[in-house]
Amino acid sequence: MPLIIEGYSGLAGAIQAHNVNVLAVASAHRLPDFPDLPTVAETLPGFAAGGWQGIVAPLGTPAAAIQKINESLRKVLGEPDLAKQLALRGAYVDPMSPSEVNTFINAQQEQWRPVLEAFEASVKK
Repeated sequence: MPLIIEGYSGLAGAIQAHNVNVLAVASAHRLPDFPDLPTVAETLPGFAAGGWQGIVAPLGTPAAAIQKINESLRKVLGEPDLAKQLALRGAYVDPMSPSEVNTFINAQQEQWRPVLEAFEASVKK
């Protein structure tokens, strides 16, 4: 049985044309546009993997500039038409404050550290 693990944007055409059977999504929650599609975590409790994007600035960037960029970005991402267009491409908007981004990145590093360590150990054998 052939198997593909891919982001929605890479499979959107095949999904829309019903050329593939989608089994599950790796996100922590079911996707709003696919409410009947289960998550992997429904079979493997605790599993969650998802792509994300963020904007970062060099150390020393004034806090006021970071706050202004964050506010502007959140305003744009709050536009319903943009959110809809992004959702059609498998990207769901979840804007965060700068401190929330730092917390999120730290949590991602901790979540994936054991996987990286196991991979590094297997390569050294």
